[in-house]
Amino acid sequence: MELRIDGNSMIAQPGQTLLEIIRILGMDGTALSKRPIAAQIAGEVFNLNYIPVRVSDICNDRPSIRRAMAASGGNVKLLYYRDPAGKDVYARTVQFVLFLALRQLWPQARAKMNCTVGPALFIEVMGVEDFSVQRLKDKVNEIVKEDFSLYRRRVTTQSAIEKFERMGQPDKAGLLRWRTEDFFDEYFYGDFSDYYYGELSPSTGYLQTWDILPTEGGFLFIYPDDADPDRVASYEEMPNFLAVSTEGERWCRLMECETVADLNELTGSGKIRELIRVNEALHEKRYAQIADMICTRGAKAVMLAGPSSSGKTTSANRLATQLRVYGKKPILMGLDDYYIDREKIAPGPDGKLDLEHINTIDTELFREHLNALLSGREVELPSFNFVTGRREWKGHKLRLTDSTVIIVEGLHALNPVLLPEDFDKKSVFRLYVSPLLPLNLDDHNRIPTSLLRLLRRTVRDYETRGSSVEKTMAMWDSVRRGEKRWIFPFQENADVIFNSSTLYELAVLKKHIFPLLTAVQPEEPCYEQVRAIVKILNYVQQADVDDEIPPTSLVREFIGGNTFYR
Repeated sequence: MELRIDGNSMIAQPGQTLLEIIRILGMDGTALSKRPIAAQIAGEVFNLNYIPVRVSDICNDRPSIRRAMAASGGNVKLLYYRDPAGKDVYARTVQFVLFLALRQLWPQARAKMNCTVGPALFIEVMGVEDFSVQRLKDKVNEIVKEDFSLYRRRVTTQSAIEKFERMGQPDKAGLLRWRTEDFFDEYFYGDFSDYYYGELSPSTGYLQTWDILPTEGGFLFIYPDDADPDRVASYEEMPNFLAVSTEGERWCRLMECETVADLNELTGSGKIRELIRVNEALHEKRYAQIADMICTRGAKAVMLAGPSSSGKTTSANRLATQLRVYGKKPILMGLDDYYIDREKIAPGPDGKLDLEHINTIDTELFREHLNALLSGREVELPSFNFVTGRREWKGHKLRLTDSTVIIVEGLHALNPVLLPEDFDKKSVFRLYVSPLLPLNLDDHNRIPTSLLRLLRRTVRDYETRGSSVEKTMAMWDSVRRGEKRWIFPFQENADVIFNSSTLYELAVLKKHIFPLLTAVQPEEPCYEQVRAIVKILNYVQQADVDDEIPPTSLVREFIGGNTFYR
């Protein structure tokens, strides 16, 4: 069969792997930046140990064509670390190697994926007194140098459940009890096996760029630098972020909902309703605490930022409600009204407008207005017309009184360029909102915060803006790039980081999003991305409890029924 790999043609021989073929073509590199890590065929991601034409497929001297190869017409795209799907493959390989090393060194330990901290992965280690980062690094180095191949094998779901119970991993056994398929695919090495809901690299030797640093409660694995994968990323400590993530983990344990299996049990028993009430009470208490901090400080402006679908608008409204309890008169302002006229924005190198760039905001005008307001002067606020793409002036004037607090919401709200040079630090309160979901599939598999936000956005855009799943998915990589450049670098500067996730919402969102995802066809560019999401949601039990969710809930911003929008 003829393959076309990134424009290079070759006849694939029966039994040849993709890795063997790209080496023959001279397309394999030694540095991570030059080395293919996986392949995409007909929208699906494959391990490079994949065999396009199997010996067993040959019948009467004529090979049959495997499904993915037939669907692609022989076209294969190689994935590198710079590709989002390639980076995911690298991350899963990291997980396999780390948990294998931990199992070999400290078999009695419980190791748990906690959160991503900038370019680092925080893994919590429990139940071991002699844990040593240096011993772990030495073991990981040993596994990488051994460069053994990584293969999957198929086992029955029941046998996998029994094995994980014997291995002292009840979290995995508990999750698999909710699996509807009778079989289970796992990666293995010796007597160790695990699964990471997607492909791994061809072998352990692909982990060429990394570091491990000690941190309280476990360790940090440092990934390669996105811009230069051949060097380790620069890591800066983020104590505020880690503290909020740790607090989320603590609440998971208190509410006995650490994994999806726990959530499913609560859904099945009906106790998810109590979980909803407790989650919503926690949010309300936190908003009240933040309002108290603002009033105690005497702040006149709240700068509220957060990534896409983090619940910024609802947070601004709920905070405003709490400020009214203190006798304040909050006024909501949007940074979007300070957009520069579209016709005055220079397009980027690709000829398109990057509407998430800080240069699309009239930062000079905003600084001038904020300075005037904090000084007690009156200003006329602009209003941006998204239909005409121009700023308008409608005579909306504002002067702050002793009881006024402005809440400025926007993508760039924490960017220091928006603040006047000599302003009173006490007059401005900085708030970062993000759904830092502490819920795991199991100890070794996180549910990324970005996934929760993507689910929220997909449901909201479909229900309120008429956007298809395909359109939302197509924009997501661009959204993530903008967040990485304009939001995440400033999150640690916030006075408070508010965790806007709820432990129950995956079960609620599934009812709204699952029919949309399963309708996406294989020929769509986003099919592999959707397929990965469906794999996760297949484990989540749907909860029909919308009637329990308050009308002011953050979740209502995405599924509808939020009274702030009436």
